[in-house]
Amino acid sequence: MTPTTTKPEKELAHRTSDGIDVSLYWNERTNRVTVKVYDARSDEGFEFDVDGRRALDAYRHPFAYAAGEQMGEKIVATGKLAA
Repeated sequence: MTPTTTKPEKELAHRTSDGIDVSLYWNERTNRVTVKVYDARSDEGFEFDVDGRRALDAYRHPFAYAAGEQMGEKIVATGKLAA
């Protein structure tokens, strides 16, 4: 019997609007919740960790949360993304 491997990061939600993809991930191993944003028009994106209690709100309003993250909390800009 072959052991199965699962990815620790699970996509909880995803939406696309006007070329912008927003995804909500949960890492099972670390219990981290991450919002990832990708703009297909500019081929740029960013991601940030969010408290699980605010995850759905951050997913719905990622640019507002990203602005807050830049003012004091950690945000990771991914820059140009490879296709």
